[in-house]
Amino acid sequence: MTARILLVRHGQSTWNADGRWQGTEDPPLSTLGVRQAHLAAESLGTFDLIGASHLERASVTATIVANELGIGPVVTDPDLGERFAGAFQGMTRPQIEERFPGYLADGRRPDDYESNESVAERAVGALARIASDVGDGGTAFVVSHGGVIHTLEELVGATREGRLPNLGGRWFEVGPGVLRSGEPVLLVDADNVTVPGQI
Repeated sequence: MTARILLVRHGQSTWNADGRWQGTEDPPLSTLGVRQAHLAAESLGTFDLIGASHLERASVTATIVANELGIGPVVTDPDLGERFAGAFQGMTRPQIEERFPGYLADGRRPDDYESNESVAERAVGALARIASDVGDGGTAFVVSHGGVIHTLEELVGATREGRLPNLGGRWFEVGPGVLRSGEPVLLVDADNVTVPGQI
């Protein structure tokens, strides 16, 4: 008994555009991010449920898609929220390099940075609840965050070339004790793609 879930990153936020690390901070979508959400809806079919992180950039992306497709209301879940990035939150890469020299180049993170295990545990739980809601053979469209999607891809051994774009994502098959990766997707055309420099 499994459901198919299309898990995508939100549209571009104002902090994506500024090159700021977001984490659990809550900047809104940029004007381009709103357009990306409308364009994404044009490429989608129907779903049994639309879900999202509680953070504005994800929930507004999902609401735009839901309104365009005539599906709703959007089900929000804080367990789909972005990773807490600790001291990195709100900072640009140059600011991080100044305060934490060498961290980014070495892949190091602040002590209070949320672990992959924590992100995976809560995100898998959220997807399992959505799968239960839509039932066997159901489909859901879910808007989350780059860090969450990357962590889930790592968990199931899915590979990706380069960074995850806004409105990029992946299909997952989810059921009791089941999490399998499907094909990657990109829901906007080349003229509207943005690839934030943060995770």
